Amino acid sequence: MKIKFKILILVALLTVNYQLEAQEDSLQAEVQNTIERMQSQDSKLTIGGYGQIDYNQELNSQINYNGNMDVHRLVLLFGYKFNSKTSFFTEIEMEHVKEVFVEQAFLNHKINNWLNFRAGLMLIPMGYINEYHEPPAFNGVERPNVDKYVVPTTWREIGLGFSGRLSEYSIKYQLYVTNGFLGYDGAAKFDGENGLRGGRQKGAKSVFTTPNITGRVDYFAIPGLKIGLSGYFGKSQSTLYDGIEKNDYVLTQSADSSVVGISMFGVDAQYNINGFGFRGQFIYSEHSNTQAYNQLTGSDFGSQIKGYYLEASYNIFQTIPTKHKLIPFVRYENYNTHAVVEDGVTTNDAFARQEYIFGLGWKMHTNAVLKVDYQVLVEGNNKQRNFFNMGVGVMF
Repeated sequence: MKIKFKILILVALLTVNYQLEAQEDSLQAEVQNTIERMQSQDSKLTIGGYGQIDYNQELNSQINYNGNMDVHRLVLLFGYKFNSKTSFFTEIEMEHVKEVFVEQAFLNHKINNWLNFRAGLMLIPMGYINEYHEPPAFNGVERPNVDKYVVPTTWREIGLGFSGRLSEYSIKYQLYVTNGFLGYDGAAKFDGENGLRGGRQKGAKSVFTTPNITGRVDYFAIPGLKIGLSGYFGKSQSTLYDGIEKNDYVLTQSADSSVVGISMFGVDAQYNINGFGFRGQFIYSEHSNTQAYNQLTGSDFGSQIKGYYLEASYNIFQTIPTKHKLIPFVRYENYNTHAVVEDGVTTNDAFARQEYIFGLGWKMHTNAVLKVDYQVLVEGNNKQRNFFNMGVGVMF
């Protein structure tokens, strides 16, 4: 039965491989198209934000676990329009009440109707959730773990580049040159369990040694359907290069061993029809020089990481004349941060994870939601963990 289920999942992924949703709705436009809204309105200052409050409880018939209640994140959005073409956009994030981060901070200049120049701290356009991660924009209390361990959300770096919309071709695009992950700062930042996640620099005194390139194309010609292709290519950054002479072969070779090459690809899509919604995403990341990296740092970082998820939902209130939505959903996730490892590292089966999430969301407003779900996490072939999650999400 399990084999048949996996085959069905893989067939669906290969033949559909897209996320399903009605259209590029107001939730997505709320944040990513704030610049466009600012340029078209008279007010110079735009204020918004989003928040997420969670309750997570692990369930086990043999062991007691405390639940965890958390103001997971509160993000305040500010945008300022200098004139009809030039504006500044930033998000200030507070996590777990006591941690403060800058999530985005970039200058945008509209060159013409299809070309914008951007520079500053920007979200890497990889996958769906990394850009559209506001709580009302996704089903489930927590973001999909494929986006946590493979992408990894929320991933942002400092850089510059171009974005725009080619309306006659139904295409949106982004192309940036950015700073990269920090792979080594005296210790390994990458490992087998969390993949690249520990290397996110978040614009905080970021180490820079080599530039990276990232881009995304979205296609939305078919009503209700949006398909996205993402890519990221470059090398990780390392503090070992700092201060060494360029002709010092021994130190340069050691520094080179602390760097990992990264090639990441992603496809996602979304569609909705008659209250039914479906989403899907596949992310694959390939890494070079991992054997030298692991030997130098003592890490167990994998040379390949990959993951996908498929999700289906339905608005029970679809045929009722109300603005409320009651949305049950189911999501299957499969991700492996040890998909392939080089010699010297033993594959850890526990890093091959599957998740089954069953949940319900009540949207009393498009941008206000109460969520509840049950999560089954299978780590490797043996260990299973069950969780009950509940949360409140808003954006404005």
